[in-house]
Amino acid sequence: MRLPLIAVVACCISAGVVTAVLSQPAYAQSAQPSNAAPKKVLSPPAKAEVTLTNASITIDYGAPSMRGREIFGALVPYGKVWRTGANPATTFKTSGDLQIGDLKVPAGNYTLYTLPAADGWKLIINKQTGQWGTVYNEPQDLGRTPMTVGSNVSPVETMVIDFEKTSGNSTELHVKWANVDASVQVNAAK
Repeated sequence: MRLPLIAVVACCISAGVVTAVLSQPAYAQSAQPSNAAPKKVLSPPAKAEVTLTNASITIDYGAPSMRGREIFGALVPYGKVWRTGANPATTFKTSGDLQIGDLKVPAGNYTLYTLPAADGWKLIINKQTGQWGTVYNEPQDLGRTPMTVGSNVSPVETMVIDFEKTSGNSTELHVKWANVDASVQVNAAK
């Protein structure tokens, strides 16, 4: 006898209590083969963290890859605000007041954007949070500060945000992708 593709209900009576058990035939449980590989995320979530004497900083972002594409001046146009990553907006959280370049940043949660240009970059700290990365609201900018732009020794395939030269209340925030290493000095308030 062949069972239909509907749930089978079995009931048991024990000491006056009715118990129902739902089950499905094995052939109706899954359409996906058990050996199917999980789908690769093109821009997986990534995190950069640093602890300074007077502040902890966490940046959550989507890490896109080059995948044979020309990045700056093409995929990421010069002169236009960039989400600085992929997918949801890049979040920037600090437990203490900071000085980022020439910008004062009070403790709190923010969104991080950049403005790449052939002759220099700017880091943008924005007060709007929780939005998709392409939703940028300029009136919500806390402010902008210049970044130092250098080159990577070899192209960086997958974008990285990290902290370098950390000591006490001081660190450098770096955005590295393709041939570009854009950085800015970060100091926690004393």
